[in-house]
Amino acid sequence: MPVTLDDTKRSALGSKMADLKAIQELLIFSEQQLLSEVDDEEGKKDLQSMLESDQKNLGVIETAYIQYGVKGEPKQTTQQFVETVKKLMQGSELSTYEKAAQFELLKHKQFMTGVLVHKVAQVIGADVQAAISPINTVNFENRGHQEQFKVLLERLGVRELTGQEPDQGLLSRIQDAAAAATGVIGSVITQGSDKKDMNIQDIIRMDHAKVNTLYTEIGATNDPQKIQEYFGQMYKDLLVHAQAEEEVVYPAVRPYYGENDTQELYDEQAEMKKMLDQIKALDPASSQFKDQVKQLMDVVGDHIRQEESTMFAAIRNNFSDEQSEQLATKFKEAKSKLQDQMAAS
Repeated sequence: MPVTLDDTKRSALGSKMADLKAIQELLIFSEQQLLSEVDDEEGKKDLQSMLESDQKNLGVIETAYIQYGVKGEPKQTTQQFVETVKKLMQGSELSTYEKAAQFELLKHKQFMTGVLVHKVAQVIGADVQAAISPINTVNFENRGHQEQFKVLLERLGVRELTGQEPDQGLLSRIQDAAAAATGVIGSVITQGSDKKDMNIQDIIRMDHAKVNTLYTEIGATNDPQKIQEYFGQMYKDLLVHAQAEEEVVYPAVRPYYGENDTQELYDEQAEMKKMLDQIKALDPASSQFKDQVKQLMDVVGDHIRQEESTMFAAIRNNFSDEQSEQLATKFKEAKSKLQDQMAAS
């Protein structure tokens, strides 16, 4: 197998995911700027609600980005675009209405980027769809925000040009109904809690689902190039997952899970890492390759069953919701750092 485990289209999607994150951060920046300028109590209330939703959705995007496992940088044009918009939102060249209109365009840009990410994931493979599935919630909410924001744009524009209030007639009622139908109500449902993050069990379960999907994809093809692509992703995902668990999760659960059971998890992952390197050295076109991957997945499967039964029970019984969410945040941070190190090497 070649030294590189990168795949061109997966790397391209990694860059697009980085674009998605950069624009989400720009949306938050823009909302904060608008909140300081908009002289409209109802508008401020709507903006504050969107800001809180977008801050949570930044966490959702970061989770999907880390779960995807292929790091990328935003395109240079995206970085330049972000800097230009920031200057406009901070400056005095644009009126408040024009800044609000720019924000609505940003929402549309983010919605379309999210749709593109979803469609590209469908083309690349089921494992990618599994990893980036949380993005669909963000897309849904951005579409709802667009419709909701049009009402504020209408008020700001009419006031700016006439100094008077707009007629809150049929058009506004239609827009309100459209906003509810296309996502604002959904936003309340999906982001209405005070949770800052998913819990650690959910994050680990997502990793487990992804590696099982990759194994299925390997078994479903006889194309050596595709086999190499899927195993390359599996190799990176499993190594990063294992190392992050060993750094963050296992030390935290050891007092409640027990010394022997925790050590068994470390030992299983040591065996898994050894098998990964053995498979990496094989030709993906060889008859041994899939047999070796199956043996690897037998070990991984036993490990998954232990974690999702007894280890998860230890977490549920001994960690508060907040502690479990904090552990998830630390786990994702460790994964992100390890992904960066792997990409650099």
